[in-house]
Amino acid sequence: MISIVMNRRQMIGSTAGVAVAAAGFPASTVFAESATGSLKLKGNIHHSVSQWCYGDIPLDDLAKACAEMGLESVELLWEKDWAIVKKYGLKCAVGYATDYGIPKGFNHIANHEKLISDFERMIPIAAEAGVPNLICFSGNREGQNDNVGMVNCAIGLRKLMPLAEKHGVTIIMELLNSYGHTDYQCDKTSWGVALCEMVGSQRLKLLYDIYHMQIMEGNIVDTIKKNIRYIGHVHTGGVPGRHELDETQELHYPAIMKALVDSGYKGFVGQEFVPTQANKLDSLRKSVLICDV
Repeated sequence: MISIVMNRRQMIGSTAGVAVAAAGFPASTVFAESATGSLKLKGNIHHSVSQWCYGDIPLDDLAKACAEMGLESVELLWEKDWAIVKKYGLKCAVGYATDYGIPKGFNHIANHEKLISDFERMIPIAAEAGVPNLICFSGNREGQNDNVGMVNCAIGLRKLMPLAEKHGVTIIMELLNSYGHTDYQCDKTSWGVALCEMVGSQRLKLLYDIYHMQIMEGNIVDTIKKNIRYIGHVHTGGVPGRHELDETQELHYPAIMKALVDSGYKGFVGQEFVPTQANKLDSLRKSVLICDV
């Protein structure tokens, strides 16, 4: 199981000043608030963080720091770790259900037996643990056209929907760029939306990864507004490089977060950037404040 996290990791100070000032926060305030302790969060965004980006920090320490900051979740965790974050009053906003990983998804019928078995086992467990979302992937094309891949995904995912609906757990299909994740099939919002419509259940939604979709198609704010009903979870990341959400990257995150809030989004926003600063938790604090509109 560890290999899937490592694969995701492999595939995937002054720096906050400009973006934070643009968001309407004086830089001095952000640096003061981000130094230690709780952040003064507005409550419009449910803040989460992806554990794999902080893999060298023990999960206990990361969860404790996130709770002290005022975050609500540490995500992308296996079942064995859900209790660790819970003891600090946090949720795991997104859990893993299978060790098949990114390349081996629902788009190939040969994968369905194991995937369906894994998800059927995990859906009730996630519900009992208060984990609202389980992540899934389309898988790589491997020469298969997009229409066939979509139909195959729908065949497999439809079999899970009655159980997901019964337990109130949402299966979220992640949108990834197919340059970094070579050959990945669910690489455009339109494809993901069409799959959601084909499956026809509110318990299948998209994990809208802003970093990946900026690389594939851009037009982030308009895409969010038009497709908000299909978005069940959001990931951040600076472009290029998937690093801090600061002036070194091309996206203006306060505007993106405002579009989410204005569209009525009630899900989590998971920070999924790879910190470059020496103090990784300080990097996290600053990026959370940038996104807290």
